[in-house]
Amino acid sequence: MTKCTTPSASFPRCKGRQVIARFDGGDVTSDGGILLLRQLDREMGLTRAVARRLSDERDAQRCLHRTETLVRQRVFGLALGYEDLNDHHALRHDIALQTAVDTDGVLASQSTLCRFEQQADRDWAITIHEEMIEQFIRSFRRPPKKPLYLDFDATADRVHGQQLGRHFNGYYNHYIFLPLFVFCGDQLLVSYLRPASLDAAHHAGAILALLVRRLRQAWPEVKIVFRGDSGFCRPLILNWCDRHGVDYIIGLAGNKRLAKLALDIDYTSAIRFEKSWEKERVFGFIEYAAKSWKERRRRVIVKSETSRRGFNTRYVEQQFLFSDRTSCHEWWPNQYRLLLSGLAYLLLERLRRIYLKRTAFAQAQVNTLRLKLLKIGAVITRNTRTIRLMLSSQYPEQDLFLKLAGKLVPG
Repeated sequence: MTKCTTPSASFPRCKGRQVIARFDGGDVTSDGGILLLRQLDREMGLTRAVARRLSDERDAQRCLHRTETLVRQRVFGLALGYEDLNDHHALRHDIALQTAVDTDGVLASQSTLCRFEQQADRDWAITIHEEMIEQFIRSFRRPPKKPLYLDFDATADRVHGQQLGRHFNGYYNHYIFLPLFVFCGDQLLVSYLRPASLDAAHHAGAILALLVRRLRQAWPEVKIVFRGDSGFCRPLILNWCDRHGVDYIIGLAGNKRLAKLALDIDYTSAIRFEKSWEKERVFGFIEYAAKSWKERRRRVIVKSETSRRGFNTRYVEQQFLFSDRTSCHEWWPNQYRLLLSGLAYLLLERLRRIYLKRTAFAQAQVNTLRLKLLKIGAVITRNTRTIRLMLSSQYPEQDLFLKLAGKLVPG
């Protein structure tokens, strides 16, 4: 039914004037900075490479939206902060998003996107992970001279429905998944969904082995360091690292035996604290072998910190999301959503790493980059010859935006 009037909201007067808000502004977007994402994606070839390798069982002759369009629509939406598929009920009409996706027509509806995601399977997960790793390798012009530190981290992902694989976790007091993320510096390599009922190190050894094999194929002489907290301190993983020349820095849970071996280091920290009455931190080394290590002794770094609160001793064995709402019932569509968020992160991470050096946003978080560089109000006009975005005159980062556009758009 046609709406004869536009709903409005009234606010308190300002200097005697009425203040009225209506959604009747026409083609206006809050995401004028999406054009930067479009150029980043073109430069990396990210969504195109992923889409070309995804199997799509739909009948191409009866489909209005190509695989590449669907992938790009979701990745750009996530980068802009739109996590829910329902958001695309309105976003599909946004000319800025249509332009970024390279189409003139209305984009896919939430139901179309949902049906597409239900096709996700194990092969999709492997394909996207392979492309993420290849993007990492291509980010180096020459073999890296410094060691590559592979940081493994298990993170709680809360679920609010009856999703397959959910599990109640007492520590988080909620039903969760326990995805595994692997970073090298700030670059994401792995975004692997796992049930929370399994060990925190589940499949970590296999993933480490696959990563090491591919990285050494690209750079045979590269030095690789595996890092993780105490949840990844497993004999099988450590022994594999020893056999394959992979160094490691792994957190180690404290115990009475470690405390006894670290007494001298704790004593040094305490003496320094008594002299300065300021927090003192002392590092040292001990040799230690757990029973499960079959008496193999390993070097352990001890960090002893003394303050007014007492001792705080940590042990590190030696040799740093961005995620979508995983609200699908089935397992593989949720894994696909997690990976889509990873692809969106790759775009923003490249923007920060390559183009925001020596700027105020060189170390900014993803949310900050989104707010400062993508969330730009704009009025849009589109005809047969031109698509024009009239960005807000009060946008505070105009100079930086123009500088980024100049670097991203080929001369």
